[in-house]
Amino acid sequence: MKRIVLTGGGTAGHVTPNMALIPELQKRDFDIQYIGSYDGIERKLIEEMKIPYHGISSGKLRRYFDLKNFSDPFRVVKGCHEASVLLKTLAPDIIFSKGGFVTVPVVLAAKKHKIPTIIHESDMTPGLANKICIPAATKVCCNFPETLNHLPKEKAVLTGSPIRRELFQGVKQKGLEYCNFNDQKPILLIIGGSLGSQIINDAIRENLTAILKDFQVIHICGKGKVNESLLHIEGYKQFEYVKKELSSLLAASDIIISRAGANAICEILALRKPNILIPLSANASRGDQILNSASYENAGYSYVLKEEQLTGETLLNALHTVYENRSTYIAAMNTSPLSNPIDTIVSLIEETAFS
Repeated sequence: MKRIVLTGGGTAGHVTPNMALIPELQKRDFDIQYIGSYDGIERKLIEEMKIPYHGISSGKLRRYFDLKNFSDPFRVVKGCHEASVLLKTLAPDIIFSKGGFVTVPVVLAAKKHKIPTIIHESDMTPGLANKICIPAATKVCCNFPETLNHLPKEKAVLTGSPIRRELFQGVKQKGLEYCNFNDQKPILLIIGGSLGSQIINDAIRENLTAILKDFQVIHICGKGKVNESLLHIEGYKQFEYVKKELSSLLAASDIIISRAGANAICEILALRKPNILIPLSANASRGDQILNSASYENAGYSYVLKEEQLTGETLLNALHTVYENRSTYIAAMNTSPLSNPIDTIVSLIEETAFS
């Protein structure tokens, strides 16, 4: 039996692709261990899957000034030592890293111990953590054809992002019943990322009366962001976070409004859902969501509405444009070549581990 260490954390986007790989790795008889931060979001998610979890110290590497920049390097050094001890004890045959700052000590320790490592870059251009890890990696998986230009040719593999198989198992009728909706009006689903988006939440709520004329609305708004004054409005259902029922809510939806995080848009593409992407502005991020959404817009998969252009008028225009042209968007998504990322990545893991 081959042993693999999965690593990735900090946000749900750095954990869920690993979670998507786990069932297939188990089928192929891998012993799976996980290394993450002491108390990051990944710990609870992975432990719920009954996978052995090992926490290490983790510090964020920032491009901007922050007082924590003086303390976090020491956390990273501590994490490197802890990762090295763990890898010596676990003796894995291979590492798979999904990214996030907790992965840097793990990948660097793997190089020290001569353990082959595959890393996955979700965004169009590599983030800082993966930039540090790429020289130590054996292979680098990516989502976008454009990303191949930013990676060493001998390491780069276009795979797409692993999508949890349960997302494909949703039942539309169950989604409708969960929200007490009917099939008389199309369903609009809003997802603002794992923490929700206040800007998107406000835009939806400020224009809710107009939206509800043509759509029923499922609004996944983020922890602490439910508006209690809107709880009893017919055709509008709010959730802080959805887990078990998400696949059926996705099955019930006709249009999705989403941020443009790489994992979110890969799931939307895999499900062939017409969508409006509202990427994080360059002021609030390194601009990766802007690049991600531009790629999808160019491919005909998505309608992009920039955050700076988000008004009631532009929002309603986007909704009606996408719904009226939904078959065109679906047809474009059906041409995507990235049809089975899980099998592609697990086969690459096997090939690398057994070579």
